[in-house]
Amino acid sequence: MFFESWLMFFIFSCAVFRLTRLLVFDKITSFIRAPFIEEIQVTEDDGSVSTYMKIKEAGLRKFFGELLSCYWCTGIWVSALLLLCYEWIPKVAEPIILLLAVAGAAAIIETIVIRWLNE
Repeated sequence: MFFESWLMFFIFSCAVFRLTRLLVFDKITSFIRAPFIEEIQVTEDDGSVSTYMKIKEAGLRKFFGELLSCYWCTGIWVSALLLLCYEWIPKVAEPIILLLAVAGAAAIIETIVIRWLNE
């Protein structure tokens, strides 16, 4: 059994959340998305800037572009990757999963604090 406790489930959930956001949204990983997705910035009528994703070409580039533009889809594959790594190479996977989980929990807390302060 993968999860010995609810704590492990929570740790994995936070790690999957953070790695998925890292791959799909964060600027630091735009080089991973670049071969598959073109990010287009448009200035809206109110002056704000919106970013839109245009999936490139066909074939594998299109497949990975669609995958990386959908956080639901990417989340499934990230979950599978982390679970398999934890099962097959736990000594390598554990510190990475813990790092991602702490960062994920911090991101969730930060979102809650920002919303609370803006009320």
